[in-house]
Formats: sequence, C-alpha cells, structure tokens
Amino acid sequence: MALHKLLVDDFYDASYSLLAVHCRLEDYRLAYLLNRSLNLKLKRQPQDLDYKYFAATYAIYEWFDEEFFTTWHLVANVCKKEEDSLQSSGSLFSTNEKVLKTYHLLPEFKNVDFFIKISNDERYLDEKQMLEKIQSIPQVITTYTIDVDKLKSKDNLIF
Repeated sequence: MALHKLLVDDFYDASYSLLAVHCRLEDYRLAYLLNRSLNLKLKRQPQDLDYKYFAATYAIYEWFDEEFFTTWHLVANVCKKEEDSLQSSGSLFSTNEKVLKTYHLLPEFKNVDFFIKISNDERYLDEKQMLEKIQSIPQVITTYTIDVDKLKSKDNLIF
C-alpha cells in the first residue's frame, strides 16, 4: 500500500510584498508620513497584534485600497516590555528590579523597526518607485524589499 503525504507549504503561496523600514520614529508619526508621501490612508487598528506565546504586542496600521484591491499594513517589529527580573532564592533582601526586554515580530530581522506588508493578488506594484518615495522621507534611514520565500518566521505575518 502506497503512502501519500501532503505538505501544507505546497499550497501556500505568498501573494504579498514585504518592505523593511529602518527609522527611529514612533509608529503613529511614520504612518502619518507614509500617508502623506505615498497617498495612503493607514489607520491604527483597535487591537494591536498580540502574540501570547511571546507576551508581546505590536502596533498595526491598515488600509484597503479599493481602486487596486490592495491591502496595506504597517506593523512594528519591536516590542519593549518591562518585566520582573529573576532573583536567586539565597538573597537576604527582596528587591523588585525591573528589566526591559525586547521582542521582535520577525527575529531574523532584529535591526528593522517597521514592516510594510502589501497584499495584492496580481502583485502589480512599482516597488522601486515606492522605495524611492519612502526613502525620500528625511526621518527614514533606509528601506528595502525582503524576499518572503526565504523568511523563517513568515507565520507571524498572517493577520
């Protein structure tokens, strides 16, 4: 009897582009500047992206372009959270020290501050022109395209 094995990855085809943005702006400020330079209408979602496993939340902005049937997402890659530090049990005095921990949406891109996910079935986008417009924003350090097929943690981008 023959054994047939189906792989789920064979059926999943990423129909989106992913841009990495390096800048030290707050998320709302970057969304405003992107709206102005790319003529978008990004709005903050009522619920942040929440990963309970990592205990981290990431700010997310979304806009659906009805003219080109394209969904735009701006999502933060960095979540900084203050947590209690671990102490040894042999301590004479109890101290409540806090430690600032940093979590990343895509751990393989720790230097990236934000991602722009552009979902479009036809993939008709002039990425070069978009990159030039984003790069023309004075507060943006750099921006580039990420190959989605080579991502290890692409499951974090399903939202």
